[in-house]
Amino acid sequence: MSAASCLRSKDQFLCSICLDVFTDPVTTSCGHNFCKNCITEHWNSNDQYLCPICKEVFNTRPKLKVNTLFSEMVSRFRQEAQQEASSSSSEQQAAKPGEVPCDVCTGTKLKALKSCLVCLTSYCETHLEPHLTASRLKRHQLMDPVENLEDRMCMKHDNPLELFCKTDQTCVCMLCSVLDHKTHDVVPLKEEYEGKKAELGKTEAEIQQMIQKRRLKIQEIKHSVDLSKEDADREKAEGVQVFTALKESVERSLNELIETIEEKQRTTEKQAEDFIKELEQEISELMKRSSEVEKLSRSEDHLHLLQNFPSLKAAAPTKDWTEVSVRPPTYEGTVVRAVTQLEETLSKQMKKLLGEVELKRVQQYAVDVTLDPDTAHPNLILSDDGKQVNCGDVEKNLPDNPKRFSLCANVLGKQSFSSGRFYFEVQVKGKTEWDLGVARESINRKGEITLRPQNGYWTIVMRNGNEYKAGNNTPVCLSLKSQLQKVGVFVDYEEGLVSFYDVDAAALIYSFTGCSFTEKLYPYFCPGPNDGGKNSAPLIICPVNQTE
Repeated sequence: MSAASCLRSKDQFLCSICLDVFTDPVTTSCGHNFCKNCITEHWNSNDQYLCPICKEVFNTRPKLKVNTLFSEMVSRFRQEAQQEASSSSSEQQAAKPGEVPCDVCTGTKLKALKSCLVCLTSYCETHLEPHLTASRLKRHQLMDPVENLEDRMCMKHDNPLELFCKTDQTCVCMLCSVLDHKTHDVVPLKEEYEGKKAELGKTEAEIQQMIQKRRLKIQEIKHSVDLSKEDADREKAEGVQVFTALKESVERSLNELIETIEEKQRTTEKQAEDFIKELEQEISELMKRSSEVEKLSRSEDHLHLLQNFPSLKAAAPTKDWTEVSVRPPTYEGTVVRAVTQLEETLSKQMKKLLGEVELKRVQQYAVDVTLDPDTAHPNLILSDDGKQVNCGDVEKNLPDNPKRFSLCANVLGKQSFSSGRFYFEVQVKGKTEWDLGVARESINRKGEITLRPQNGYWTIVMRNGNEYKAGNNTPVCLSLKSQLQKVGVFVDYEEGLVSFYDVDAAALIYSFTGCSFTEKLYPYFCPGPNDGGKNSAPLIICPVNQTE
């Protein structure tokens, strides 16, 4: 029998009592077949002996007979079905933890494909076949596999839970709705399911929104970590740069100290070598003279001795070495002087290096600043690109809007800042007078102006070509080593900090600290009067080139 014919005739080999393939099939006198154990238990549990299929009643318990031909067909069918099931199960997956297993499988439990709400049983693909082919089983309600199917039955009435009591918020059966929940608001399970499913949809959307917010927060945190790492790497690199330079200075000073000491020692050794060489030369001459004297003293020639005696008796041509000595050089104070000089060198170098590091740090907050013509005093001349300003001698006829300075020759930047950090650079080369800094939005623009923080100005100024001051409540004179060529302006809004830098010297000029900013800040510029052409050079907003 082929697998196809086996499946087509499968209904013939199912016991109508257990709904499974016959086991030990027997035949009643009315001609119907049952599992021997099934029909025996059926008659044991009933008062009457009747056929479960045709309902024929027997007065006495019938004798069960084995239909040999049918029994062989069942045996063959079972064998082929087992082979089919074995082949099918090898393709199916065994139930994993958390998956619903087939209730019928023996040995390895396969993964259930469906659960039957009538049989209260879960079936794998093989054991589900009768529900798909047997006409009386097709009417059973199948669903995706679930565990604990008995929980879907009413404990009180043993009926399926098909309704939902909205009053008590519980699932009920049909009998419950007409007995215990008669006056309650009861709806079909599907109706409540759809409502709850819609609510779950909203909940899912809310959860997804929460997930998205948290993912964005994770990205934000990771970005902060990345920024922190960049800052840390930059600080490490700058630290290595500074300490390497200082280390090289120390090594250079040490080498110079050693060279100084060794040079003194070489000088001493050279002097000693010269003296020794001279002494050895004299010794050689004296030894020669001694040999001649000794030879003459042994001579028996009276005339020869008397003739040569005067020359040998005369003083030998030698140097008086009594006061000659080699004095070791004094090293007292050499190390102290070297360390003192090194300290001065390191102090200057550290100040320069730290200035470069600090300037480089603030330059990373560079912003693009342009001049706002709507704020410029009528005497000011602005370049077309809004990057330069100088003061002319002719006052232009401009509309006097609320933003424009009417008495003082000032101008503000277009850009405003109300948080974070920002930095810009201005060339002041060739000028004899100027003001630079930042100002708050609400400053007075129509009368006399005093550059003080309490009036909304944080500035430094230059007068008479070389006099620098910070416009504090009490002006602070600034002592600078050289005339400023380019000035950097840095603001940390939250920290309440305004700092000014000498860009060329990479040095801090002055800082306003502890400021309290509560409104927008604008870059502030005043090129000063033309002064007959002496101060005609413009203030120029420069692009920021970070120091290397």
